[in-house]
Amino acid sequence: MTPMIPLEWMPQLMFGGLIVFMLIGYPVAFSLAAVGLFFGFIAIDHGYFAFSLMQAMPERVFGIMSNDLLLSIPFFTFMGAVLERCGLAEDMLESMGQLFGPVRGGLAYAVIIVGAILGAITGTVAASVIAMGVISLPIMMRYGYDMRLSTGVIAASGTITQLIPPSLVLVVLADVLGKSVGDMYAGAIGPSIVQVLLFCAYILVLSIVRPTAMPALPRDARTMTGWQLVSKCLWGMIPSVVLIFLVLGTILMGLATPTEGGAMGAVGAIVLAAMHRRLTWNLIWQGMESTMRISSMVIFILVGSSVFTLVFRGVNGDTWIEHMLLDLPGGAVGFLIFVNVFVFVLAFFLDFFEIAFIIIPLLAPVAAKLGIDLIWFGVLLGANMQTSFMHPPFGFALFYLRGIAPKEVKSSDIYWGAIPWVGLQLILVAIIIVWPGLVTGFLDKDAPAGANQQIEIRDDDGVRENEAPLLGGEAAKPEPELPRVQPK
Repeated sequence: MTPMIPLEWMPQLMFGGLIVFMLIGYPVAFSLAAVGLFFGFIAIDHGYFAFSLMQAMPERVFGIMSNDLLLSIPFFTFMGAVLERCGLAEDMLESMGQLFGPVRGGLAYAVIIVGAILGAITGTVAASVIAMGVISLPIMMRYGYDMRLSTGVIAASGTITQLIPPSLVLVVLADVLGKSVGDMYAGAIGPSIVQVLLFCAYILVLSIVRPTAMPALPRDARTMTGWQLVSKCLWGMIPSVVLIFLVLGTILMGLATPTEGGAMGAVGAIVLAAMHRRLTWNLIWQGMESTMRISSMVIFILVGSSVFTLVFRGVNGDTWIEHMLLDLPGGAVGFLIFVNVFVFVLAFFLDFFEIAFIIIPLLAPVAAKLGIDLIWFGVLLGANMQTSFMHPPFGFALFYLRGIAPKEVKSSDIYWGAIPWVGLQLILVAIIIVWPGLVTGFLDKDAPAGANQQIEIRDDDGVRENEAPLLGGEAAKPEPELPRVQPK
């Protein structure tokens, strides 16, 4: 006879099993599905819920595949892959480098500003880090920039992309939280600006304290002046501004959905590549290959997390999480402190997709019950999850930079160079908590401002109670009552 596992132990065992699979190194998507199915059959055998609960799985998978919002992910990914190779970054970096060249740290300022612009038109960290690293790192090394400063500013300029609309992170968070992507984009505008200003302020302080670490460009390297410099800057900026409006402006103005904005961005990226005379079949093929790989990864993680979440809720895991977090000392403040520390630690081991699909759906209902605005909460977590790309030694931005950096660049320089920028990202998290209007001020003025606005998740028929949306775009459907039965 199978030993009886108490119901109250099931959620803890599920989490523990998932951690074991991930520590072994098994792919997260398949780990989620395997753990969910394994404990699902144990729960059925113990009589904790009926087998009919598992019959909801096909509908959940179909909900993922038919989610129109998720179509924006391949569009934004393809746009970033094309823009990475179309020559736009080279033109902007060259002109911005010449513009800021006469001042100490000029190249670092140029990298940050161009990284922010690329973030606003690509939406993907990989494209920004690779493009910035290939172009700017050899130049910064040539003119005597400190190695750790050079690698750190390049990696950080790429991770700005994670918070600046039209970030893929914000699309995923909006879908998981059941909120509007346009509102999530609007809420991220203020923190994005502050993040860029923090980075520039750090460079300014370093240029005063350690002037030899970031010298100004020598006079013979400033080859452009006057009208030539202005026309070069405009040639790099105007196409970018037009593309930003096509993608972001139309979404924020309500003229296009995120999927439609992404489609226009993909077409705009192809046009820009043609303008720079780099549109080739090889470029299109590489863009499609990268898009297929990332989109497939997202879908498989979504399917696996749907299996895990369905069983987890079936064994009262959502209730366990809710009671545990609601009982934290300090109320909403204690909850926010715990969540941000928890997500920061998880970011050492998981990337933002995994955190968004596994952890955020468990935190959202507690945040809603504490009266926290989910748009503000989503932007706050998005700012925190920036660090997942910069954490030594597993940050993906550091991996991307290591892959394209010259051999003389040591891995230790890349890792040590990232640490101050992680600190700056955490400062942004603190600013968002202390100053919630930084997020809510860009939202609908008719809605109450502040982080404590009570939210209501609406479906097509009206308003339903505050609760976490199901994964994979099922936020518009009420969750059916779980067919649980009492254990024998």
